[in-house]
Amino acid sequence: MKLRFLGIIPNTPVDDSPTIWLDEDTGDLLIQSYKATEEDVKACQEIGSIPGHSTDVPDHETTIRLPAVMLKYIPQPEGDNGEVPRT
Repeated sequence: MKLRFLGIIPNTPVDDSPTIWLDEDTGDLLIQSYKATEEDVKACQEIGSIPGHSTDVPDHETTIRLPAVMLKYIPQPEGDNGEVPRT
């Protein structure tokens, strides 16, 4: 696995450091961040995703809270201006 460091939360203390890396072999992001609270997870479950899809979080997955300031480190496809398409 070839990882590339993308960014860390600005002005981070030594032991509290949300961080993002890119797996250059797969394009996957590896994200270290804050654990979502039970309240966060319940809110996500209430909203759901697609009809018929479980809202349970399996043991091999987790829900994290990524600080908005970290979004600037997420790579965008070339030519993507970052705007969300309107429907």
